[in-house]
Amino acid sequence: MTPIQVLSVASEIYPLIKTGGLADVAGALPGALRSQRVVARTLVPGYPAVMKALRRAETALVRDELFGGPARLLACRAAGLDLFVLDAPHLYARPGDPYGDPAGAAWPDNPIRFAALAMIAADLAQGQLATYAPDILHAHDWPAGLSAAYLQYREGPRPGTVMTVHNLAFQGQFDRRLLEALSLPPSSFTSDGVEYYGDIGFLKAGLRLSDRITTVSPTYAAEICTPEGGMGLDGLLRGRADKLSGILNGIDVKVWDPSADGLIPARYSSADLAPRAVNKADLQARFGLDPDPDAPVFAIISRLSWQKGLDLVLGALPSLLAREAQLALLGSGDPGLQAGFAGAAAANPGRIGCTFGYDESLAHRMHAGADALVVPSRFEPCGLTQMCALRYGVVPVVARVGGLNDTVIDASPMAIAAGAATGVQFAPVTGPMLESAIRRTSELYRDRRAWRQLQTNGMACDVSWRQSARLYADLYRNLIAERGA
Repeated sequence: MTPIQVLSVASEIYPLIKTGGLADVAGALPGALRSQRVVARTLVPGYPAVMKALRRAETALVRDELFGGPARLLACRAAGLDLFVLDAPHLYARPGDPYGDPAGAAWPDNPIRFAALAMIAADLAQGQLATYAPDILHAHDWPAGLSAAYLQYREGPRPGTVMTVHNLAFQGQFDRRLLEALSLPPSSFTSDGVEYYGDIGFLKAGLRLSDRITTVSPTYAAEICTPEGGMGLDGLLRGRADKLSGILNGIDVKVWDPSADGLIPARYSSADLAPRAVNKADLQARFGLDPDPDAPVFAIISRLSWQKGLDLVLGALPSLLAREAQLALLGSGDPGLQAGFAGAAAANPGRIGCTFGYDESLAHRMHAGADALVVPSRFEPCGLTQMCALRYGVVPVVARVGGLNDTVIDASPMAIAAGAATGVQFAPVTGPMLESAIRRTSELYRDRRAWRQLQTNGMACDVSWRQSARLYADLYRNLIAERGA
């Protein structure tokens, strides 16, 4: 069987450049697909961090002019990843993250920056590189959304196209007056094209014009087809429901493995959880928490935002503290939420500790040492942190939404009796229900036998990409067969 060739298009990829779960997926999925005879190569922008990671790169294509300046397409391998890197200094050689400056403001030319990425993706998809002919173009989130549009409005053959939504809240909506500047024809500005509420919708274009749509969990695929979860796109998605599927994300189980993790003080396995006590003491010390081995330590590793429900946690802190629990938080985002947690930590020394920002190594230590992980998201396409928690014997406390619903089995009396429970779910996503979940978690923690069962159940879960890689490969093969029919 000839391997399927997939061109993946992403605005970030772990471990080279990361702001969220999209990078983790873009970095891990190609490796997982190899077992399915799928060869994936990822096109990413040439940000400074990406360019710095390149060692030997070949110039595959040259553009004297690409949206205001010269550009090169580099073919290379870095950090175990097969890449195409779009080296366009006028678009990507700047400080900050992929989308904004160091102060957090979005770059005003983002529509141009990511249109360039999508245009080069379309060029590759149509065989402009003589030695490369992908069977599938797989675009991730709004920055890659125009890939399908450029193919739609060009002459000539094209491969099958797949659009994956990692978070429908980020849609890439820009001024309609940019249509010509983005090299889109006037005919594209219709409800069946790139037009979206009178402007240009990058994500909307990908959803409307791609052959298949996927999102990162089955529950989220259903949620986004409703007015409550569709964020203005539910009508389009319901109309294309036969092309939409939810394929659950996985995590890299080699990176997230407590028995082999070099970033944690003491390694352990489900057969011997005793070393977690060393990790818990380390975690308490790092966050300035009282060195109390009996206090349940709740952890939060999250972007601080309304979506993530962190305002509900602030309201639930009195309930958490009343149960003699501790809280360790790692994250950044909304200034008001950050100030709220900083104030709570100052008012409760030894009980609440915060580190604002993101530190991958510290995240590993938190998973290795915390007792429970709180993920109270109002909506969550998939979520990866709760999967890491399961892998490390941390009990997830999650809202019953999206991928959280698909990955955590609630510790109901029946699930506990059946030996299937892995965490605590709550719904609806309100302060009182979060407080109830914290109370249930604290009670379970005091029942050492039940708690140990939750931990070992979670650690036995398959949170790898194995099953999901098979589903993606099946999707690619079905699409290829359909187009060849």
